[in-house]
Amino acid sequence: MQSKQTFTTIDEYIVLFPENIQKLLKKMRSVIHKAAPKAEEAIAYQMPTFKLNGNLVHFAAFKNHIGFFPTPSGIEPFKKELNDFVTSKGTIQFPYDKPIPYDLVTKIVKHRVEENEKKANLTLS
Repeated sequence: MQSKQTFTTIDEYIVLFPENIQKLLKKMRSVIHKAAPKAEEAIAYQMPTFKLNGNLVHFAAFKNHIGFFPTPSGIEPFKKELNDFVTSKGTIQFPYDKPIPYDLVTKIVKHRVEENEKKANLTLS
């Protein structure tokens, strides 16, 4: 489902998909915004991205799932809670036929915000 088109905003990305997928992408975007209100929207690797002192998280629509990319450090502490989902080093797959655990997405994003803020503070000092 990943489009070969290029786009420069998350809105341009979302409209490429059917309405049911758009709803999931919009909800994911909203949940990330609430968990990381200071993060800026961007497109990186042709995916919707949130940046805060560097890349924070990415998400994207695929044929059978929403991919969520919180980096390996955003997955490891939540391994047990992610048992029901396919994960790889830096990716979580939320299949379309299961509810997305938005509360868990919120926890992961907040964890990544803390990580990136700590890194930024270390480089400033």
